[in-house]
Amino acid sequence: MALTTRRRALTTLGAALAGAVALPAARASADGQRHRPRPLWRAHAHNDYEHPRPLLDALDHRFGSLEADIYLVGDQLLVAHDPEDLDPARTLESLYLDPLAARVRANHGSVYRGYRRPIQLLIDIKTEGASTYLELDRHLRRYKHLFTTYAHGRVFPGAVTAVISGDRAARTPMAAQTVRRAFYDGRLADLGSSAPASFIPLISDNWTLNFTWLGVGAFPDAERQKLRGITRAAHSRGQQVRFWATPDVAGPARDALWAELLAADVDYLNTDDLAGLEAFLDAHRPA
Repeated sequence: MALTTRRRALTTLGAALAGAVALPAARASADGQRHRPRPLWRAHAHNDYEHPRPLLDALDHRFGSLEADIYLVGDQLLVAHDPEDLDPARTLESLYLDPLAARVRANHGSVYRGYRRPIQLLIDIKTEGASTYLELDRHLRRYKHLFTTYAHGRVFPGAVTAVISGDRAARTPMAAQTVRRAFYDGRLADLGSSAPASFIPLISDNWTLNFTWLGVGAFPDAERQKLRGITRAAHSRGQQVRFWATPDVAGPARDALWAELLAADVDYLNTDDLAGLEAFLDAHRPA
């Protein structure tokens, strides 16, 4: 299922080149897209909207996942980290939905031209979950050809997969829908539950609430086995895994923890440092 591509699909990232490499003319595509580096599907732009150019900076760094926090204000969905930062001009449409729709049109159906795999848009609800989700659903319906859709038991991949996080009350109206253009961000408590990957494709949780290691010294073996058990369990159900609150200050500790996440097949690495994670993933491509 495209929505929940398993780890074996991610291993194809090893063939990517970090920069533009000349290819024989016979192998290059007509529009030259074979010269482009592959997207970094495992790179997640945490608090993406706080970058100078929301969305665009992450795409320039080839990220496969982005995160936007939203507040319901009237019938508008405003993007901000805290209520005091709300700006009527910074809507979900203006920062994300409209630019993504324009890019997908220009790229003939995909965010990254030549790559049909959807990117992930993690939408973190900061106001009451049920009412905010219902308004969000109305907004997403205006972009019905943009988003991966669940309809009557089947998943139809789109250019963007919206995953709803934040206030847990969003789960109730989502679960009641037979057609929706978004999916639910689960927690470790949801791992092994009856909810299928067609509803919960992503398992996210706070690293510091589940592990003591922060990249300094040796990774305790019990914690390493716990981490690998989590990813094995999730992948066996067609789900992906992400942790937030991992160290994000450039240095050996962050690199050591990121390396363990890669080794454990964690699907998304969380960062506010776009260039730092891009460089790390390019340096750690499989042979």
